[in-house]
Amino acid sequence: MAKTKFADLKKKIIRVCRQMNEMGINQGTSGNVSARTDEGFIITASGIPYDVMDVEHIVEMDLDGGYYGKYLPSTEWRMHMDIFKARPEAGAIVHTHSIYATALSTLRKDIPPFHYMIGVTGGSTLRVSDYAEFGTQALSDTMLTALKERTACLLANHGQIAFGPNLDKALWLAGEIETLCHQYWAATLAGKPVILSEGQMKTVLARFKTYGKQAADLKTGEALAVIAPTRRDEPKSGKKSKSKDKAKDKAKKARDK
Repeated sequence: MAKTKFADLKKKIIRVCRQMNEMGINQGTSGNVSARTDEGFIITASGIPYDVMDVEHIVEMDLDGGYYGKYLPSTEWRMHMDIFKARPEAGAIVHTHSIYATALSTLRKDIPPFHYMIGVTGGSTLRVSDYAEFGTQALSDTMLTALKERTACLLANHGQIAFGPNLDKALWLAGEIETLCHQYWAATLAGKPVILSEGQMKTVLARFKTYGKQAADLKTGEALAVIAPTRRDEPKSGKKSKSKDKAKDKAKKARDK
């Protein structure tokens, strides 16, 4: 039997689709997931329930709007293709109709920095795009505008879309967007949220650039996201370690004489 092309990546897409439903950020056959490949990208097929989805239902596409196989790609393939073309850092995309993100998208108002985690989007607001009909180039165009310098946005009267360097991070971001929308919804019911200042968000955004990185991964001038405690088991320098090893060897030789 011939090996399925991109089999492992296709299986991971299916896993992410099912995780979306388990997380409560998607339902039925709504939403879609894609991942970049060296030939374009692969995306969930149109109208296939996630619980019966198999690798044959993950459609291969190129970046010129062509697809391969007997299954049609998701109706939102244009949004995915245009993100992959416009944003080289995007390795995977998650689009959902999560409840709170969708509800707030109907208000047509950007979500302000009521919480510092808004910074995970890449800016100080969670933007909402203009409205355009699903599956159209117009929707893709207005989405790209809302995604300028952002990694996620709300789609007016529709839902949300998020991307990341890989499937796990794209799914994580989609989950964070839904949580932020839920929190903002709750805050507005209780009263008028106090919004963080531009200065407060500036330092947050500087630290978010290294969110998830370890100290060894930082580039010169980058701010460490974690204000780290004191490390108690700091390794000794190589020079000291070598000296210690030489002392041990010398002692061993003395014992062996």
